[in-house]
Amino acid sequence: MTSPVIHPLACLAFCLATLCLTAGLADAAPNLDQPAAKDSAYKLHAMDLIKLQVFHEPELDRELRVSQDNTIKLPLIGNVSVSNLSVRETEHLIAGLYGEDYLVNPQINITVLEYSPRSVNVFGSVNQPGAVLFPPEKSLTLLDAIARSGGFSRLANRSKVSLTRTEPDGRSINYTVNADQLVGGDTDQRVQIQDGDVIFVPERLL
Repeated sequence: MTSPVIHPLACLAFCLATLCLTAGLADAAPNLDQPAAKDSAYKLHAMDLIKLQVFHEPELDRELRVSQDNTIKLPLIGNVSVSNLSVRETEHLIAGLYGEDYLVNPQINITVLEYSPRSVNVFGSVNQPGAVLFPPEKSLTLLDAIARSGGFSRLANRSKVSLTRTEPDGRSINYTVNADQLVGGDTDQRVQIQDGDVIFVPERLL
């Protein structure tokens, strides 16, 4: 039997169509676990394990864990608060402290060796209620957390999602979020969540 002859142009068209379909599927299903491109923007948290290196000063190099009060203890300069500071901001802060009295133009490099576990709790009308872990190096939005809880259930009242946050002084603050507006692309209401937040999705009235 004679084998069918495939025209080269037809083969090229098939390959291009396959590539376009693959790209479309990739865009439609983003990987939520993809790490951030730059960890220098990552904000340090209590119990993170970091490696600090001082260029040409190996005796000052340290591996240490951020304390519960968000400080690190370094030779010569003592306790340094890194509360709400990114890796890059911490590098600049420490370089300035060493440069004041001890080193000339110090170069500091910080690498996060181990990220402290951070989580939020999602309850109510979602398909898999419970704790949701933050991916390393990344922030998490309210919609991300709900997606990681299996998404809204059939009876979810998306317009009255409750977010409870405990402030550093112990006060609890409650917010009501219209998730339908977030799904619709209302960037003015994009909600970044924090470690320890509690999200509750109520049922809608039938």
